[in-house]
Amino acid sequence: MREAIRLAKEGVVSGNGGPFGCVIVKDGQIIGKGSNMVLKTNDPTAHAEVVAIRDACKNLNHFQLEGCEVYTSCEPCPMCLGAIFWARPAKVFYACTKEDAANAGFDDEFIYQEIDVTPANRKIPMNSLLREESLAAFEIWKEKGDKTLY
Repeated sequence: MREAIRLAKEGVVSGNGGPFGCVIVKDGQIIGKGSNMVLKTNDPTAHAEVVAIRDACKNLNHFQLEGCEVYTSCEPCPMCLGAIFWARPAKVFYACTKEDAANAGFDDEFIYQEIDVTPANRKIPMNSLLREESLAAFEIWKEKGDKTLY
């Protein structure tokens, strides 16, 4: 956890992004790490957890983090929470809470609220388009015999 916190501080000082850091550990060894890189990369998805997940998966040569632990300097935002669930680590540890983040200007409560709103009524309206045509991709997936489930 101290390494995640160090990365969070380093990220702020370097100007790369917000005060967030993350490390991923397997068998007692750090296999992935990241700090918030949103400002450096102009990528709104470059949160510390996502950067660390990408690094760890690259190092493991696998798309999941089975048997790994995530140590993050702050409770994950909704995007990072989703990424963590998709990566399937064994456990997550966090230092600061989402309330601490909100007090520092990183309030993601509105995202949690928007999840429960009908897509067309969200603050950024979302409308289905070409659903029938797109269902063909799911049919191909369902019929594929050599697919890797994830």
